[in-house]
Amino acid sequence: MKPRVAFFDFAGCEGDQLQVANLEEELLTLIGQVEVVSFREVMKEHSDNYDIAFIEGSCTRLQDEDRLKQIRKNAKLVVAIGSCATIGGINCIRNYRDIDEVRKTVYGDKATLFDTYAARPIDAVIRVDAYVHGCPMTKDEFLQVVKSLLLGKKPEIPNYPVCVECKKNENICAFERDQYCVGTVTRAGCNSCCVNEGTICWGCRGLVDNPNKNAHEEVLVKYGLTVDDAIDKFKLYFGWQEGKK
Repeated sequence: MKPRVAFFDFAGCEGDQLQVANLEEELLTLIGQVEVVSFREVMKEHSDNYDIAFIEGSCTRLQDEDRLKQIRKNAKLVVAIGSCATIGGINCIRNYRDIDEVRKTVYGDKATLFDTYAARPIDAVIRVDAYVHGCPMTKDEFLQVVKSLLLGKKPEIPNYPVCVECKKNENICAFERDQYCVGTVTRAGCNSCCVNEGTICWGCRGLVDNPNKNAHEEVLVKYGLTVDDAIDKFKLYFGWQEGKK
């Protein structure tokens, strides 16, 4: 029997599910290997009988925890897809402010009607078996992770910084272009796609394990940048991870 898979969304833009929907011909190959039983973006049917759960979006409400725990109970494997699910993502920007202030800013005089707390990644609530990083995740890496899981293998996700990929792609360093880049401590796997296009790495794939802080500080000193410059850039995607370091 084909493994039964389901897709779930929490606080996020659902761009990662769109990546799956946009697989085109590769989607047909994927469907040939699995049975999709729940995917709100592309089908009406829903089933709570599934083997693999793909979860997009961060957890931002206490009641979301119950739903996540039920998904974890039903699934043999849970896969976090996209930055919001894997590292908390842009939603964690609000964690730098008082949550009551955030609620009033967004909802005004209706603030008391909405329950929310500090945004967090899925693995802050339940055990996660695999991750597909990125904002949005890349279709190729998603397929690679799915293939590994179907073969019973642990997906191989890079644990070195984006700088390695930039060097391979012979990019001019963003710092040399007078731009601040967090690729020095960001997990690779995107083929340095943003820097390839002349911009910077924003950090959407999260921190590498045990980032080389000394090397990063050396870069700051070399280009006359301050710690405050670094912290401001880290706030975009590293809100949850930074708070845990």
